[in-house]
Amino acid sequence: MSTTPTPPPSGKRLALLTLAALGIVYGDIGTSPLYAIRECFFGEYGIEVTPANVHGVLSLIFWSLIFVISLKYLTFIMRADNGGEGGILALLALISHDTDRPIVRKGLILGAALFGASLLYGDAMITPAISVLSAVEGLKVAAPAFEPFVLPLTVGILVGLFLFQHRGTGVIGAVFGPVTLLWFAVLAVLGVRGILLEPGVLAAVSPHHAVAFFLRNHVHGVLVLGAVFLVVTGGEAIYADMGHFGCRPIRLAWYTVVLPALLLNYFGQGGRILATPEAAHHPFYSLVPDWAHYPVVALATAATVIASQAVISGCFSLTRQAIQLGYCPRLKIRHTSSEEIGQIYIPFVNWVLMLGTIALVFGFRSSGKLAVAYGVAVTTTMLITTILFYVVARRRWGWGRLASGAPAAVFLMMDLSFFSANIVKISHGAWFPLLIGLGVFTLLSTWKRGREELGAHFLEQRVPLAVFLERLAADPPPRVPGHAVFMSGHPNAAPAALLHNIEHNHVLHEDVVILSVLTLDVPRATRKERLEITEHGSGVFQVIARYGFMEEPSVPRILASCKRRGLDLVMAETSFFLGRERVLVKKRSGMPAWRIRLFSFLSHNALGATAYYEIPPDRVVELGAQVEI
Repeated sequence: MSTTPTPPPSGKRLALLTLAALGIVYGDIGTSPLYAIRECFFGEYGIEVTPANVHGVLSLIFWSLIFVISLKYLTFIMRADNGGEGGILALLALISHDTDRPIVRKGLILGAALFGASLLYGDAMITPAISVLSAVEGLKVAAPAFEPFVLPLTVGILVGLFLFQHRGTGVIGAVFGPVTLLWFAVLAVLGVRGILLEPGVLAAVSPHHAVAFFLRNHVHGVLVLGAVFLVVTGGEAIYADMGHFGCRPIRLAWYTVVLPALLLNYFGQGGRILATPEAAHHPFYSLVPDWAHYPVVALATAATVIASQAVISGCFSLTRQAIQLGYCPRLKIRHTSSEEIGQIYIPFVNWVLMLGTIALVFGFRSSGKLAVAYGVAVTTTMLITTILFYVVARRRWGWGRLASGAPAAVFLMMDLSFFSANIVKISHGAWFPLLIGLGVFTLLSTWKRGREELGAHFLEQRVPLAVFLERLAADPPPRVPGHAVFMSGHPNAAPAALLHNIEHNHVLHEDVVILSVLTLDVPRATRKERLEITEHGSGVFQVIARYGFMEEPSVPRILASCKRRGLDLVMAETSFFLGRERVLVKKRSGMPAWRIRLFSFLSHNALGATAYYEIPPDRVVELGAQVEI
């Protein structure tokens, strides 16, 4: 098998990938013009509309986009990929087996990465709520009589969006790119229209306006940073989605379409506010001509639905990674495409996100109030990403302290500035995404710790495979016709279900297969390392199947691969023996009692191995055991 790296896309393929990246990668950041400028002047901490303040805010927006997106994410962070995949869990996988690091420091780093990933679930609830609500609010700008219909229409759109998820993104995915391209074109045209009203607004490109803004407004100016941060909230999504398209299309889309359109629109809104200060109430829609108002509302709604779809799909992908890396109980995963492995649907996650999103709409009732709650979770995740980037640069790439520390220090300074401006929002609703993140973190960390405790228990009682094979050769039990597959999480140990079967039934099948499915710290396993088959004699075979954290294992596909390698197991003649543990609390445990009970609850409600590994239920024998941890 050739190990030659795939050449970077070019020509028509690059153009198509760039167009697709517009819809998937930049949907979130592309809808920020609907509310970001408004929150700077008309939000909870809005600043007075003066020419100096308008220039200061625009300068902050310009340099935030340049430093956070162009420099931090597109230039540096996207270098930290794991086999082409990005996102905070990909970073977690990169550093999780750093054995040289002291255990306490390593635990803190892994815990921070897991908390950062957990916060993205709260963000995935707020993004659809604020995006769709801000678009639909354009109706009441055109006609105040529409105001009573804003909330019902928003909820209807969101419910339809979540109900559609089981159909997959393939149907609407084909129009994601073109619709988003049209959206960015409209942003640019509207922006030029506003700039022509006050061309002097372009002077805000100079950074001295941003410095003067803080010198003039002091603490109030820092608080406005919380609203300015709304223009870069899609940065983490850019990094997380890099595995779908690669760096080149994402960077090309940013520099040729997204960044110019965003800057033109933000500066256009600034020009409109300078010309008509009362336009600060709804600066985006004030740029729209009367005849185009309703079409733009419809286009904005479509753009926000696309942005929402991107974060929902991102949560599905994040959950799958967490399951494969051992941080999340097994959940039901449906593939919505026979061609694209990344198109998946997780019902439980979908319904939780829907309920949380609808609760946010009814609880906050306006995009302005939601904007106050927005930002804390994303700034915290960005802060953690910067720290993880420094660790990867130092430990994995071998960068020196200066080479890795200088960019990390610059990014950390920006992250801390945004974090400080957003943390004051906690009492105004920002507690919600933090609470969601803390809850998810508790579930994920409890599951990981519980599996480790369970593994330690079985490690104490396990029988090495070599010892079992010696006993089997010395005192063979009676054999019965057929094939038996015993699942094992430890390739070097005899499965507990195998030992229990011999102990209680006193027989063994003619062909015994010990199957271990292992997850690697890379997105996808190569064909060479996928399958390993060893014949131990006495009719005992060992099969080790390896998968990446972006893949889902399937026992029927594993057996089909075994057949091609000479180990032919007929499904109708094969029995699968699985262990099922009931977790009990012992008097002295390494885990608090409440966490053990939570782990037991999660374990009881997790998707069984039969369904997760796609094993035919009528061929499964489960052997239960009570385990104290």
